[in-house]
Amino acid sequence: MNDDTGAFAAVESDLIELSTEIVSAYVSHNAVSPGDLPKLIAEVHGALRALQANENPAPVEELKPAVPIRKSVANDFIICLEDGKKFKSLKRHLRTHYNLSPEEYREKWGLPADYPMVAPSYSATRSKLAKDNGLGRKAD
Repeated sequence: MNDDTGAFAAVESDLIELSTEIVSAYVSHNAVSPGDLPKLIAEVHGALRALQANENPAPVEELKPAVPIRKSVANDFIICLEDGKKFKSLKRHLRTHYNLSPEEYREKWGLPADYPMVAPSYSATRSKLAKDNGLGRKAD
């Protein structure tokens, strides 16, 4: 047996195992007549074989931000790299529109951990307001 035959046998064995798992899962949740079972097995196995034959991975498209990362943070707003919209606070927009946490967003775009999710001027305003109200002071 040469290397190609051994590799083919291993791939075929994997396809049979996957076919078995898929058909078992399907049959456990759906009514299938005994006469239709061989056809179902053949279809699943054929579909897996076709997928394996077309296994050329699609080229991974490089992420392109809506605006350059350097220009995404301005004093009065932050621009979302996903859609180019301006916000004072980005966290809620990311969660509601893209189901991303700030950490996932930073990771997706390769941003540093200290990349802001709030516009600098908004952060400063909120900080001043909190300090004026006595928040953050230790009780005497």
